[in-house]
Amino acid sequence: MTANTPRGDNSARDSLQALIESLSAYIEQYHGGAVRYLGVENNVLKVRLEGACLGCPLSPSTLHGWVEGTVRQFFPEIERVEAEEERKA
Repeated sequence: MTANTPRGDNSARDSLQALIESLSAYIEQYHGGAVRYLGVENNVLKVRLEGACLGCPLSPSTLHGWVEGTVRQFFPEIERVEAEEERKA
């Protein structure tokens, strides 16, 4: 895996991004939150939690239990998923 794409190719990155978008669509519809793909660095997927996920006490379970668990089923080279805070201007 390169610094920015799993397996070193754009199709894998696109597939990973599509998976995150699918997970986000479910989260948006049923929970009012969202998860956004930011990129991959050193086998770590970077995402941003948004909406109702911000400040939710269950967001660690959503991030690690559900998002990370699902991602690792399809992309075993991803070692973990980390949420980055939104930077304020």
